[in-house]
Amino acid sequence: MNNQSTVSDTKRNFYSQHTRPINSIYRRVVEELMVEMHLLSTNVDFEYNPVYALGVVSSFNRFMASYRPDVDKQSIFVALCESMGGNAQQYRTDAAGVEEFAKSMQEQDIVNWLAHPTNEGMGAQLASTLGSIASNPKFKYSRLFGIGLFTILEVAAPDLLKDEKKRQAAVLQIGEAMHLPTDKVQKDLDTYRSNLDKLVQMEAVMSDLAEAERKKREKREKEKAEAAAKVAAATTDAE
Repeated sequence: MNNQSTVSDTKRNFYSQHTRPINSIYRRVVEELMVEMHLLSTNVDFEYNPVYALGVVSSFNRFMASYRPDVDKQSIFVALCESMGGNAQQYRTDAAGVEEFAKSMQEQDIVNWLAHPTNEGMGAQLASTLGSIASNPKFKYSRLFGIGLFTILEVAAPDLLKDEKKRQAAVLQIGEAMHLPTDKVQKDLDTYRSNLDKLVQMEAVMSDLAEAERKKREKREKEKAEAAAKVAAATTDAE
């Protein structure tokens, strides 16, 4: 992407591609992700990689899971990626490849592998990527990259993430091996997990509101039907 491109340019590109209105509850989610991706894409030290792609795809899928109409989600994701010169299919393909590798790993092995990746089998390409990152002093760490790492652990070692001490130790080991800012990685992942919890709570509230509205609608329809029946009965009696 052109480094001179502005956030306004990206937003304009996005809304020229996805022309349907975005549900107000989710508009902030989409635009915050858009701004974050834009700022990274225009940073001279940023380089796209599959772990970052997994972070983008995971974030979008998680926070947009309950979006309606469901059919609009693909259009929004495509516009999000392409508004800043990316390729939505590449994001999804690369993310799926990393996730597939994570599924093939044993829980007890994944942390050590991420800290010291071996250039073999399914993980060869990812190992090369992580090796390049570890040896690059100018690597531009991002929250979305951190979420990508978190997703790998979540897929390969879900029980590990439930234990706070083990989770923090794993992030520290991986972060130090890759020369990442470990304090920032920990903070980013804690915030991400907290936001996911809030999302679950929000969806529960929305579900309750939708159910309450459904019951009100059914009650109104029943009352209308009963009123119409009374009118019809009164008309029949008058005749």
